[in-house]
Formats: sequence, C-alpha cells, structure tokens
Amino acid sequence: MTSEESISRPRRRLQSLSIAAALTAGLLLRLWFILHAARIAGDTLIYGDIALNWLDHGIYGFTQTAAPPLPTLIRLPGYPAFLALCFTVFGREHYTAVMIAQAFIDLATCLILAVLAGRLFGRRAFHAALWFGALCPFTASYVAAPLAETLTLTCIAVAFYALHRWQHLYRTQPQAALSNRWLYLLAASLAYAILLRPEQGLLAVAILPAILWTTLRSKPTPSLLHRAAPALLVAVLTLLPLAPWTLRNWHTFHVLQPLAPRYATDPGEIVPLGFQRWYRSWAIEFTSTEDVYWNYDGALVQLSDIPTRAFDNNAQLLATNALLDEYNQTARTNPTLDARFSALASERIHADPLRYYLALPVARLLNMALRPRTEMLPIALEWWKFREHPAQSILAASFGALNLAYFILAGLGLRRWSRLTRNGLRWNGYPTLAKAMIATIALRSALLMTLDNSEPRYTLEFFPIFIVAIAALFTTQRTTEAP
Repeated sequence: MTSEESISRPRRRLQSLSIAAALTAGLLLRLWFILHAARIAGDTLIYGDIALNWLDHGIYGFTQTAAPPLPTLIRLPGYPAFLALCFTVFGREHYTAVMIAQAFIDLATCLILAVLAGRLFGRRAFHAALWFGALCPFTASYVAAPLAETLTLTCIAVAFYALHRWQHLYRTQPQAALSNRWLYLLAASLAYAILLRPEQGLLAVAILPAILWTTLRSKPTPSLLHRAAPALLVAVLTLLPLAPWTLRNWHTFHVLQPLAPRYATDPGEIVPLGFQRWYRSWAIEFTSTEDVYWNYDGALVQLSDIPTRAFDNNAQLLATNALLDEYNQTARTNPTLDARFSALASERIHADPLRYYLALPVARLLNMALRPRTEMLPIALEWWKFREHPAQSILAASFGALNLAYFILAGLGLRRWSRLTRNGLRWNGYPTLAKAMIATIALRSALLMTLDNSEPRYTLEFFPIFIVAIAALFTTQRTTEAP
C-alpha cells in the first residue's frame, strides 16, 4: 500500500461518516417535525379529496353528499397523482406514510444539491451543501405537511443538476446534443414542476435561455435551427404533459385552462375582485393573510384584525367598518358588497398610487422572504409580542435570524462563484448555470409582487439555489471534481 493510499483511505472513511451523519441528522429533524408539527388541514385535504375521488370514481374532483364527485380544475394533477400513488401503496388516507416518504424525498434533494455543489466547487463544498440542506429547518418542516412544496424543491434540484450535467457533456460531445440523456431528465423535472405548481413555469423560462446560450456559443454547426434544437426539444417536452390536462378542462368545463386559475376557482364561481383589490391597498404581513384574506367569503372578518394603515382617514375607517358589519351578517360576499370594496380601493389607490403599485408589493415580497419561517410550528402569528409569549417569540426570532443568515451566505456565495468564473474557472463555475439560478429568483420575486397575499412558503423555492450558492464559499479546488 502506498503512502497516498494510506492517507486517502482514512479520509474517505471520514467523508463517509460525514455523509451518514448529515443524512441521519436530517432524517431525525424531519421525523421530529412529523411527530410534533404535522399539519393535515387546508390544502392538504383538498389534494387528498381529489386523489381519493380520482382513485375511487375516476373523477378529478371534490366529494359531494349523495352525489358523484364534482369535477374541479383549481389544482394541477401533479400532487394529487403523488397522493393517489401513496394511498395505493401505503393505505387509504395514510398521511403519515406520505410525510415519511416526503422526508426521504427531501433528503434525496439534499444529496442532489450536494453532488451538484461538489461537481462545481469540490469535496468540501459537497459536504457543506449536504449539511446546510439536511439541517435546514425551513425546507425540512414542509415534509410534515402533505403539500406540493417538498416535491417542487426536488424538481428544482434535479433541473439544475441535469442542466449542469447536460452542459458538461455538451462541451465535450456537441454532436450528441439531442441524445444526451440529461436533456430528457431536465425536461421531465421541468414538466413535473409545472404539474405540481403552475408558477413553476418560471423555472423553465429561466433554464431554457441557458440551454440556448450554451449551444449558440459553441463551434459553428450546420444551422441555427440545429443549435436551437436542444432548447426547442426541452420546451416541447416540458409543455407536452399539459396537453391532456388542457383537453380535459376543455371537455369538462369548456374553458381553455392549461394551468390552474390564479384565484383557485372553478368556472362559474364568484371571485371577489373588489375585496382583493382593497386588500392589496394595505396588506403586507402573513398575519393579515390568515386573519383576513383566508377568512373572507366563508368566515367572519373583524375590524380589529385590520391594521391602521388600511385607513387614510376616519371616513375610510367608518366605511370599512360598515362594509365588514354587512359582510359578517352572512359571511358571504355579493356583487354589491364587492363593488363597494372596489370603490374604497380606488379611493386609496388614487390618493397614493406609488404605495399601491410599488411600496406595498415590495413590502409583501420582503415579508415573504424575511419573516421567521415558523408558519408550520405552533407559534403565534404576531411573534414579535414578546410579553405575551416570550418563549415563542425567542424561537421565532431565532428562526428569523437563521433565515436571514441563509440569505446573506447565499449572496456571499454567489459573489464568490462570480469571482471564480472571472478567474478563468469557466467550466468549473458554469456562469450560465449561476445566471439561470439568479434568473429563477428574480422571475419568482417579480411574480410574487403581483400577488394579493403574503405567504412565506412562496419563497421556499429559493433555498435549493441558496444551498448551492453557499457551498461556493467552501471551495478550495481549481478543477471540477465529483464527490
């Protein structure tokens, strides 16, 4: 045995122990969330009802009393299909098994991100990414809720990993661009991401230019169409699974709906656009989402739950109080009530359009990004009231600090990644990959500023990118080395 082998063997053993420790710690963290913070309510039950009716009746819809299921299109079929598979394998409505499956899927996501980081930045980066991913409580907590978030994060990780592998093979074998297997894995991940959540089409919008840029910068080939073929192929394969869904919606509802409606309503249902416009004229905090936005048109809304910034003057306060009093008599909206909310919104927008179109959207985005991510824990929504619940407030503040640390470290990591690229590590750093990741965050942020309601989970999709970016801080190698 050579001295080099005698040194590398203990090192490999230590690295194996580090991987095992990270995955074990990550699994224990996720099991803790499943045991102590599982949430089976709201959207989970909507997804579950659709999955059961799909299995039992072959109808993609909601249960009705003494009647066949009512067809729906308010949710894309990606996650109900996953639940239907889990119910078939593990037992009907066995949500605990679903959550455990999600825990292992999430750990697989951590491994994929770690391998990507290792290929980009070396072994130390691989281990750093694995630990940062495995111990991230924000992504881990969502395995304890049967929702589409965990699978969405996996699709993001797979998409960027497949893009990297495709770029690497294309660099050495450009003639095999269309037969490159990573191209098809990339397309599959993009397609399933959209079937999980409609806004994940932005992931494809960010990645397709990266594919096109890679091929256009290659050595001349017979034609421009030939060089654009990989991007076109991925685009077609990404959109192809939406065709059956679109045809089904046309056949069932006679509407052209290739995704899911913005306001999650079926054809014919009333959308309280006036109320939502008024809500956008003052809403920032996630607290308002739970207390006001989600309660409207089905539950009582109290004036005490609305912050003072919703009133520019005493007249608006009185008008709002009168509207809520009328609404709370039935807890149902109607066209007249909605028109009055819209008129109140118009008054506020006219008084300060900059507030409505810029300041408030930016504030909602910042709230989604930087609010302590404790929405999956039994912690008060108004976490900042230390005197009322000191222990919860301290925990929430700690989560907020940790969340901010991920943002800062990711920013520093992207800066380090950029420096590596400028230093000539072009194919180690893959600048197009970094730009696609940044574009994903930028596009998603722009979309989130158009939403009515603030929800921290909408920025959860940043974290796969953050984990890879943070790993760049741990690079010590100047050549690509797969872990």
